[in-house]
Amino acid sequence: MDFQNGIVDRFDGTSALANAVSAADAARAASIPVLFVRVAFRPGHPEIASSNLGFGRIADSAGETMTESAHGTQIHPALSPRADEPVVTKRRVSAFTGSDLEVLLRGLAADHLVLAGISTSGVVLSTLRQAADLDHRITVLADACADRRRDVHDLLMEAVFPNQATVTTTADWVASLS
Repeated sequence: MDFQNGIVDRFDGTSALANAVSAADAARAASIPVLFVRVAFRPGHPEIASSNLGFGRIADSAGETMTESAHGTQIHPALSPRADEPVVTKRRVSAFTGSDLEVLLRGLAADHLVLAGISTSGVVLSTLRQAADLDHRITVLADACADRRRDVHDLLMEAVFPNQATVTTTADWVASLS
């Protein structure tokens, strides 16, 4: 989730992208559907209310860099979505809000979600909470997530996420597929 050019570029030096690539490759090899999530807006950002503090800053300062066709909103080439792998465009922090993710998951009869993303305190937290409310089983790949604050990432992985998800490493999840 949110492994898009404009976000990944801000997280150089973490192994989250490489681990997400490993997870996607393993899922494909095990015939597990892979879906990608990105955040993007229409030109002029009509989806962003002036009252939205977080996204309001984007509307004020990002210009057209966060529009659907902009380079920064495209999935990072290291992940290279295949033609049959949906790219979900969301309009808020959670992968569910303002997107068709729930419809896609129902169409796939998916009841277990494996989450990876940037950032842990943003898209991963919001999506995990909503997925739990929708009764999905959830696994979070801790080393395929990153956050600007390592202490927040660690707190979420150790104290918050285990209440609603299995938290594991990419290597352990890949090994469990065998």
